[in-house]
Amino acid sequence: MVYVFIEEVRLKRSIFVREIFDCIPPGMRIFDVAALTGKNLITNTERHRFVDLKVVGIDLAGSENRPTGFCVMTEDLFAKTCIVYKDHEILDLVKSTMPRVVAVDAPLSLPRGRTSLEVREPYHLRGCDRELLRLGIKFFPITLGPMRRLTERGMRLKPSIEQLGVKVIEVYPGGAQDVLRIPRKRAGLDKLLRGLRRLGIKGLKHGMSGDELDAVTCALVGYLYLRGSYVILGDEEEGVIVMPKPLKKRAIAGGSSSI
Repeated sequence: MVYVFIEEVRLKRSIFVREIFDCIPPGMRIFDVAALTGKNLITNTERHRFVDLKVVGIDLAGSENRPTGFCVMTEDLFAKTCIVYKDHEILDLVKSTMPRVVAVDAPLSLPRGRTSLEVREPYHLRGCDRELLRLGIKFFPITLGPMRRLTERGMRLKPSIEQLGVKVIEVYPGGAQDVLRIPRKRAGLDKLLRGLRRLGIKGLKHGMSGDELDAVTCALVGYLYLRGSYVILGDEEEGVIVMPKPLKKRAIAGGSSSI
């Protein structure tokens, strides 16, 4: 069920938050990562570090008038999604959830040498963007049309989330889907949904929007980031994109994959 959060519908907001916490049963739980990794990678000594682990994925829109996909993923890869619009709605949900990390699909930094998106300057790509190009992953440059507004919004939201004491990382769900060998949403939402299920994601429902499924992918990258199964594109000084490690073998329906 998709919850559209607007100020007048406070009840739906509280129901969604309660459902998020209902996803996490009491007591300590072991990661169910068999479908994603082909084996249990969590040792007994590590379990206590991941109790009640939650990750948030945000497929950010360039405008508060357009839908933003929001996903909360628990340590057993159970995903809950909704659609939000306003910055304060995003911040309220992050504050209510208090995840270990928030993975945002939006540029969170400017290219080195660029001082503003409003002034015409000859700097259009960051180091991480160039690395995407070298990997053959398609994307829109941050100075291209609507991407300017998305970049501005992402850079504005990042410090607000960090003030809550939550780590924020930049991710790119389309690129992550390429690396994880699952379809992008342009190939069909059902195909993307099935691909995410093959990776072990639970709680997905037919009828989810592309924004929600991309938010799920963002959350998955955040999960892998916490597990140490990630690569960094770019350099910290300019800004980086977190990507999942490539699959060692192709994930297949009903089977397992190694990362």
